[in-house]
Amino acid sequence: MSGEPQISADDDARWMDAALAFGRRGLGLTAPNPSVGALLVKDGAVVGRGVTQPGGRPHAERRALDEAGAAARGATLYVTLEPCAHHGVTPPCAEAIVAAGVARVVSALDDPDPRVAGNGHARLREAGIEVVVGVGAKAARRDHLGHILRVTEGRPMVTLKLARTADGFAAGDEHDGRLAITGEIANLRVQAMRSLHDAIMVGVGTAITDDPLLTVRLPGLDQKPLRVVLDSRLRLPEASRLCATAGQFPTVVLTTPAAPAGREAALGARGVDVARVGADAAGHVNLSEALAFLAQKGVTRVFSEGGPRAGARLIAQGLADEVVLLTATKPLGREGLPALAPAAYLALEDPARYAEAAPESYPPDEMRRWERVR
Repeated sequence: MSGEPQISADDDARWMDAALAFGRRGLGLTAPNPSVGALLVKDGAVVGRGVTQPGGRPHAERRALDEAGAAARGATLYVTLEPCAHHGVTPPCAEAIVAAGVARVVSALDDPDPRVAGNGHARLREAGIEVVVGVGAKAARRDHLGHILRVTEGRPMVTLKLARTADGFAAGDEHDGRLAITGEIANLRVQAMRSLHDAIMVGVGTAITDDPLLTVRLPGLDQKPLRVVLDSRLRLPEASRLCATAGQFPTVVLTTPAAPAGREAALGARGVDVARVGADAAGHVNLSEALAFLAQKGVTRVFSEGGPRAGARLIAQGLADEVVLLTATKPLGREGLPALAPAAYLALEDPARYAEAAPESYPPDEMRRWERVR
């Protein structure tokens, strides 16, 4: 064991906070694996650090061990998720930790993946390493929710983002063009949120009305999240910007068995992937099946930008894990499309279903955020 001074619970919490912050750098980049953060600390200093690399490999622990080299012996490893114990593309991280001579491991969470599920921590303890589990668990569960849901429920986590005018509308009437609701600062915040997800999803109504690109447009970032359109009848126009750029950005339209085969061929000719999933009782794309399809493709985090109808359905079916509502200072001043149905607002205000986080301000706009209660 190491001869370093006794580490306090406050020290553990502080270093785990740092590991969590480091791990968040990979959100939106590491699917199908979680974005894990790892820090090796010895004598009060960081000697190695790692975050899961794009595409999911190498793992964070291996990056931290490689950076630390011989300094890993006798160190404490802070890791935001249980080290893997199974042989996959690379040998298990638990074995690498043992071989490096790490003296102590502080882990935020057990990994629910059945290939790990406590085996990583058990392997470390068998080797005589002190293992502490649960430090920073709440924050780690939030960061790794996409991974957790993918292996336990077969779906990715969903962040639902909606914007509304001061009087509660997301758009004008059906003959209006795209409504610019939020200002530049809020729009940049949305771009940052997009970058933390593997996929960006909209309903076909939003795709037709707004003709969006659904890309990450931030300086220095070259991310291409999967663009997803829910389109039960394949109404997405071939002249849309989504179709025009499908060769540059991966794009999939999720539709139902009833959609016309000719439309599927036309969209396919533009480079759009079309996948058929089940329909719900109203003939819409079955949201649970749509999310299951995305999970099977390795997606762990979905950023849904509506519209209002898809958003209300996600909330009603318990599939919106985080809800972000941006409110502008200017009203529409006439009738339009409500940002959410009354039942969805009631769900957000139900403490048994959602917990509200502290509000944020992106002048002149305000942001409220809710997390689904588990």
